[in-house]
Amino acid sequence: MRAALLYGQQDVRLEEVSTPIAAAGEVLVQVAVAPTCGTDLKVWLRGGHARMLTPPTPFGHEFAGTILAVGEGVSSWQPGERVVANNSAPCFECFYCRRERYSLCENLLFHNGTFAEIVCLPAAIVRHNLLAVPDGLPLELAAMSEPLACVLHGVEEAGVVPGDQVVVMGDGAIGLMLVAVCALRGATVILSGGQTSRLALGRQLGAGAVLNYRESPDPVVSLRKLANDGRGADVVIEATGSPAAWQMAIAAARPGATVLLFGGCPRGTSIAVDTENLHYNELTLKGVFHNTPRHLREALALLASRQLPFELLISDRLPLAKLNTALERMRDRTAVKVAILPGD
Repeated sequence: MRAALLYGQQDVRLEEVSTPIAAAGEVLVQVAVAPTCGTDLKVWLRGGHARMLTPPTPFGHEFAGTILAVGEGVSSWQPGERVVANNSAPCFECFYCRRERYSLCENLLFHNGTFAEIVCLPAAIVRHNLLAVPDGLPLELAAMSEPLACVLHGVEEAGVVPGDQVVVMGDGAIGLMLVAVCALRGATVILSGGQTSRLALGRQLGAGAVLNYRESPDPVVSLRKLANDGRGADVVIEATGSPAAWQMAIAAARPGATVLLFGGCPRGTSIAVDTENLHYNELTLKGVFHNTPRHLREALALLASRQLPFELLISDRLPLAKLNTALERMRDRTAVKVAILPGD
């Protein structure tokens, strides 16, 4: 079968590999669609990921498809069922799992390799994070369950409530998802980004105001003016993974605000924090990572409800052979997400 392997910075190769065989507890899935995402782009540009993978490695983590075969001992799944799976599974036994902090699991199992014709899901993911796709939900949308689960986790950690004024910094797929979810929760959302077409898409997804930071002499001042009569936002969510943007997010928050640092920065980077602002203005800075089994289930149910028009996030559909083209388009910001279709 054909599969994409990551070898290093901007080095993804499509290779012929052996078709996997489902061992005990595992499930073999024919991949129908594997969307690209911002994490894929960062991994491709940086040549790796701090937690999820080390090259050379199978590449890709979002997907939906149809079960081909099940391993010994698997009785709850049958060939032909439409499914989606998370790219991880917690152990449910460690210090953090016992405290229901599943994204911090000390034994968190990650699985990559969805940019392929077939994927073999580990037993732990089959037990805890393999879900049936509801009837009527296109697989292309179901495949967005994993990133949406991360967004739901982040918005919950930020404590967004109806009436909040929320700034989302970043107009990539995750930033746009954050806009939609915060708006659905009853918040007034201000989207900051650098591309007019994506800001327009943000408005379609629920942003009440937008700011093109490239056109502002001082984006922080501009963002503060847009929220709470110039005081700044109640919640600021950074979704770019840039240390400079992390610092801007902290500066844009009003006194007493929560700043959610959603975007993962390159390994080894750091930021400087104005201690006077942090202390006297009683800011809450929160990191957030990944998702949990509960958020995955909530994400799939939300997608199935069709309350969020996330089909707008798919800029193109390309065969597996064009994966590098898809990544280049994301790098050049001519695509938000590209649906990779391994069967084409």
